[in-house]
Amino acid sequence: MNNFAIQVDSLTKIYKLGEIGTGTLSNDLKRWLYKQMGKPDPFATIVDEGGRGKRVVNDYLLALNDVSFNVKEGEVVGVIGRNGAGKSTLLKILSKTTSPTSGIVTMHGKVSSLLEVGTGFHPELTGRENIFLNGAIFGMTRNEVREKFDEIVDFSGVEAYIDTPVKRYSSGMYVRLAFSVAAHLEPDILIVDEVLAVGDAEFQKKCIGKMQDVSKQTGRTVLFVSHNMSAVMSLCSQAIVMEAGRMMFTGNVHEGVSYYLKSAKSPVAIDQRDDRKGNGDLMLHSVKIYNKEQPAQGVVSGSDIVIELGIKNISGKSFGNVEIALGVNNTFEDRVTLISNKLSGKKISIESDSVVSIVIRKLPLAAGNYSLTSFISGDGILCDWIQNAFELQVSADLFFPQTGNKLPKEQGFFYLDFDYDVQPI
Repeated sequence: MNNFAIQVDSLTKIYKLGEIGTGTLSNDLKRWLYKQMGKPDPFATIVDEGGRGKRVVNDYLLALNDVSFNVKEGEVVGVIGRNGAGKSTLLKILSKTTSPTSGIVTMHGKVSSLLEVGTGFHPELTGRENIFLNGAIFGMTRNEVREKFDEIVDFSGVEAYIDTPVKRYSSGMYVRLAFSVAAHLEPDILIVDEVLAVGDAEFQKKCIGKMQDVSKQTGRTVLFVSHNMSAVMSLCSQAIVMEAGRMMFTGNVHEGVSYYLKSAKSPVAIDQRDDRKGNGDLMLHSVKIYNKEQPAQGVVSGSDIVIELGIKNISGKSFGNVEIALGVNNTFEDRVTLISNKLSGKKISIESDSVVSIVIRKLPLAAGNYSLTSFISGDGILCDWIQNAFELQVSADLFFPQTGNKLPKEQGFFYLDFDYDVQPI
């Protein structure tokens, strides 16, 4: 007999797309004419994602396409992928809130899911009443729920509002109580979507700790969806990577996160990126990175580097107060530092196309790959913002030449150089 908690075989989900008015009679007429001629809808807002095959055919969206996998009892599995990849659709089917078009799903045990704020709560009932209602849905007796009640309320931190109708709760309070109920009513399988992002950082940390306890101490199974790769890495042992409705990877969480981050990087040159934000008066056009005065794709930890940013002045105006910032993220998309002339008090003025050189002394980054998000504003107005504009590859070298030691391997580790003096008292 197998020990699988979840078995998914050839799961497919197809949605029929409805039409929404464009807002003007002329555009509605244009849509109708295109449809009569057999051409694509010129005002369609759902397009192919991931470049791995057409997902919209004859007004039908292939949300899940032949997905198969097994999850063992007691495993904590992270489901990761870009927006629209099919993660939430998959969890809704596993939670039985929607049915598949085809395929087989076998779940062994009770399932508790938290897919969106207020899942399973009745807005007119108080927090106390909703706890007992959810317990009844799970087949628990009133006495069994009462035994867990104090623990649920204490974990949620909403004691003062437990007898208030939940429709008056903030989204954060809703999530705190909903997660506490879902995690404490002894489910065999706990399914948690990105909803935890609504809570504050302290509560997210509590939730991750609770899910670890649910898995390790009681042997229950957890499926966790998040865009926070650090949370996925700390909580999960396995990963499923979704892309354009297909399952692209299943296996070790470290390999899964690396696969996802590598596939999510945009190969498009900076001057051709169409996902930038801002009014476009000033735009990042090119990037060159120098290590020891030589152009290099990779730089060495502990060395002096120069990042040259080519800035185009599209507007032709003079800007006396320009802010240029680079947010540095590690491979798990955690921000490790921010380079900003505004923070450092250095004034930048731009009157025409320019090259801005940023000099970083003794680069304090451990070996690894980093993505840099660029931000440019002129006279207080956002001009250009590009998420993951370019990458910085850092290789290891002797950071401490006097000892021969290198920086620790943790991504984003910082060393701040300083002098010290000891005086007797």
